[in-house]
Amino acid sequence: MTCKKINNVTIIGGTRGLGNWIATELSKEDFNVTITSRNKDSGEKVAEKINVKYNNDNIEAIENADLIIFSVPIEVMEETIKDVAPYAPENSLLMDIASVKTGPAEALIKYAPDNTEILPCHPMFGPRLPSMEGQVIILTPIKDRSNKSFENVKNFLEKRNAHVVISTPKEHDKIMSVVQGITHFSYISIASTIKKLDISVKKSREFASPVYSLMLDMISRIVSQNPYLYYSIQKSNAETAISRRTLIEESIRLSKLIEDGEEDLFVKNMSDSAKHLDEFEEALGRSDKAISILTNDYYVLKESIGKEIGVKHQYSKKIHVGVVDSVSSDIVTLTNKNKKIDLKISNVNKLSDAELYEWKKNNLELCEFDISVIFPKHCNKNILLNMFKNIKPVINVELKDVYVGEQIDEDKMSLTFHYSTFYKNDKNYVENYLRGIGGTIR
Repeated sequence: MTCKKINNVTIIGGTRGLGNWIATELSKEDFNVTITSRNKDSGEKVAEKINVKYNNDNIEAIENADLIIFSVPIEVMEETIKDVAPYAPENSLLMDIASVKTGPAEALIKYAPDNTEILPCHPMFGPRLPSMEGQVIILTPIKDRSNKSFENVKNFLEKRNAHVVISTPKEHDKIMSVVQGITHFSYISIASTIKKLDISVKKSREFASPVYSLMLDMISRIVSQNPYLYYSIQKSNAETAISRRTLIEESIRLSKLIEDGEEDLFVKNMSDSAKHLDEFEEALGRSDKAISILTNDYYVLKESIGKEIGVKHQYSKKIHVGVVDSVSSDIVTLTNKNKKIDLKISNVNKLSDAELYEWKKNNLELCEFDISVIFPKHCNKNILLNMFKNIKPVINVELKDVYVGEQIDEDKMSLTFHYSTFYKNDKNYVENYLRGIGGTIR
């Protein structure tokens, strides 16, 4: 990935968040990964859990590192780079994954030895995602300091289907002041306003349009996360302060247009803004798709009432299996062995038929049966066995015995099968099926 093959990777601050995610993913690909943190006890536990090494001495941890990744809070990123980077081994590559790039990039340029390379980076996703596939990762190569590493890192990411965006630290911070800065600030402000107005969010959802529901989900997603991180994002990027002030000024100006009855000016402002965005069709398509996903889950579950399904909770990863008892706008109720469980539709994903089958096969205690069936002697035993295997509730089946003798007619044969199903009452279905194809149960 750089001027030499990457084997040893040290992640400074790799016990939590995205640093932990990166450590976990790289260890799966057979990199020799070391993580560091200030808390030795928790650091050692995390390292053992994700099968990597731990070292509570940052300088010692990078002694043999080919790649050093800085994954610490934004407010201490530059100080950490100052303390650690000067000790980086020759020909190593240093990267940071902060959401702000100008300050960390300048620190890497200043403190990393001249015989190393640097490549500031910003993954535009969080540690909740299962992979980097389809996710944006921003690289900000530094002139004369990323020559050997840049293409190799880019290729490494693209082979894993990440969408790589190339920028400069300055351009990154200006654009991120909108992408992250005023987006987060707006959502946090709306949440604060709803609280100030004492509006019940649960009640408001009863009145909600799909657009409001989608917006409220995004607001909740932001405000439920680490507030210290979001304060740091606001505070650490100087460009965000400019964007934030501009947002507030524009909000006041537009509010005044409404209060003063300036309809024409308000309409012109909105029309001009729409022209500047210049992606009406694409935006409608993307938002329609997002809204349809929200409503599609409801309709799929609604159509499953009375049927057995499996759902996987997207946070706990626990799988729930049962018959769909009822479905409301946001709750699905499953019944299993006369016990009911209510689950938020937004928190679960329905298993496919194949996934449900595999889960049941691996988790349920199978019911075992023996059955003897009389067929005409000229029937092909292998064809009958294959037919038995394809009976819907049957999990496993084997032909145990073939009998021809005095107890049955001369032109008949009795086949004894041993089979298993998920549930006891599946036996009735199997027997009716066998009678339906001309068999006689002994």
